[in-house]
Amino acid sequence: MASDKPINKQVSSSERTMCEATAQMLDKARRDGVIIALDRGYEMKPCPIGVESACCKHCYMGPCRLNPRDPYKKVGVCGATIDTIMARNLARNVATGSASHNDHGMHILKLFKEIVDGRVKDFSIQDTIKLERVAKSIGIDVEGKEVYAVAKELYVELEKTFSNVDGEMPFTRRAPKATLEQWRKDGIVPRGAMREVMEMMSRTHIGCDQEYNNITKQISRTALADGWGGSMVATELSDIMFGTPSPTVAEVNMGVLKEDHVNVIVHGHEPAMFEGMLAAVSDPFFVEEAKAKGAAGINLVGMCCSGAEMMSRHGIPHAGNFSSTEAVLVTGAVDAMVVDIQCIKQGLASIAKCYDTHLITTNSRAHIEGATHIEFEEQDPRGCTDQVLIKAIARFGSRSMPIEIPKQVQKGVHGFTHEYIEYMLGGTFRGSYSPLNENIINGRIRGVAGVVGCTNPKVKQDSFHVALVQELIRNDVLVLQTGCSQIALAKAGFLTPEAAPLAGPGLSEVCETVGIPPVLGLGSCVDNTRILIAASAMVEAGGLGNSIADLPVAGCAPEWMSEKALAIGQYFVASGVYTVFGIGFPTIKGTKFHDLLFNGLEQQGYGKWGTAADPIEIAQMMIAHIDKKRKELGIDKTRERTLVDMSDRRDIA
Repeated sequence: MASDKPINKQVSSSERTMCEATAQMLDKARRDGVIIALDRGYEMKPCPIGVESACCKHCYMGPCRLNPRDPYKKVGVCGATIDTIMARNLARNVATGSASHNDHGMHILKLFKEIVDGRVKDFSIQDTIKLERVAKSIGIDVEGKEVYAVAKELYVELEKTFSNVDGEMPFTRRAPKATLEQWRKDGIVPRGAMREVMEMMSRTHIGCDQEYNNITKQISRTALADGWGGSMVATELSDIMFGTPSPTVAEVNMGVLKEDHVNVIVHGHEPAMFEGMLAAVSDPFFVEEAKAKGAAGINLVGMCCSGAEMMSRHGIPHAGNFSSTEAVLVTGAVDAMVVDIQCIKQGLASIAKCYDTHLITTNSRAHIEGATHIEFEEQDPRGCTDQVLIKAIARFGSRSMPIEIPKQVQKGVHGFTHEYIEYMLGGTFRGSYSPLNENIINGRIRGVAGVVGCTNPKVKQDSFHVALVQELIRNDVLVLQTGCSQIALAKAGFLTPEAAPLAGPGLSEVCETVGIPPVLGLGSCVDNTRILIAASAMVEAGGLGNSIADLPVAGCAPEWMSEKALAIGQYFVASGVYTVFGIGFPTIKGTKFHDLLFNGLEQQGYGKWGTAADPIEIAQMMIAHIDKKRKELGIDKTRERTLVDMSDRRDIA
């Protein structure tokens, strides 16, 4: 968005972001009279009533605005209390977040079926071992069956994830027995995603469910339909179709752009579109076309979550996380940015126009006013990707914008998965989480933390992620990461084995022995389900309790911003994980609903929510929870700590 007046000259770029490349581009945007999200976010002052969820807009007798400082002083026109209003608001947030992930998962399942049925020829089943493993995990007999016969049975079973009106989602069978029994006892095992989201929206209509405890049960059920439903389907089937990631070195930050190349950025969440682009840019025809225009070649780069997925799977360079998606266009070097669904800023259209960059939408569910739309069809991926490359190459040949590419590039190891962690710890023949559990029991590793989620212009970009993770690993907490958080830490240099000395003495020794970073990158935000599976495997390995709620683990989204984040947070809480959000949380402290989320759910046998405005405080809250769980397990006493050697591993049953 162009502007005639400078924005935020009083706020230096280094105060808006700790990413030097993004700061450089923010300065350039200001010089160019262009406003990007980092400045828009600073200028936007949120409504003090809405930010604490004290506003109800679910009917037109209102909107009803209650006073967050005295929330029980009055009620809405219909008589709704502050607890009902907050519960309804969070419920609709979670329903939207769950719907977005389930929509993505259902799209991935549809592609899987079309591959199995032979209607899609450009993609295939790449990981047959994982296909069989996933099928067996939900009770499908694979013995003696052909690959595509197993795949057909898996499709039929996983389709219930979305269509069930009764029963239980297939992947809930992968949860620890005690966790699943807790869900059954309280009636929150998700049935089908469409039913749960529909029921959640129905319950929050004016005059329907008006008891915050009852609403909260459906909030959990709807969130679990995301984590143990659509998101897990998307991750597992993407691995089966495109290959399960394993650790690979990849470059991050804007320095991955090349002035002498045609630069194409793919940004979004659908892996098939990015896989299609990867095939297209390798076509000798387009390589020669680019060279004919004076380019040295075609440079394919990722951003945001589909970028994190392709970085993990193929080592594709990654230009930056959510807060950098507009700033990267300011380089003038981007010939085309191709987007699909989720986390795509509408502001990209005006920024792209300012820098003569092609912004191309590709998905029927996500058009943007001012962008060019070229539909991506899995049955004919080249119908889209070839048009994109024609436009990008032509733009390179007629570049008129000044080019300024930041030099920052950092390397990191990405592509850790549940399967690889199991192999890494236990070997080929006895893959096991027992060595991890043993090092938690003996105290070398204090616990495990998932640090995930977005970046948010309300705070200095990446700063919460980096400070938080630094404090966690310094206190011997192994960190698992996904999404934009992973990119923040990769830029800060935490995703290399050489970062092990930044950890405490116990975690550092384990990392140096195994040869891993103290921070393990697991992929995109939908891949948070890898953490759920890893937590379930820790329970199965023994020694750390019977349910996920018993584990010395915690989760955090320090710079969250989306409804998807709330759905993710609630499915972790409902699965038994203490989950802390930075920035703020849409409840009012001192209300009954807030107390239920932040205390009551844990007393019922689940996890609980937490929130704080300082990353070090968040880290200490997570560490305190991990220590509490260690004490409850009886492993808080100092013990002689020894690493599991190969002979010990052979003894593991």
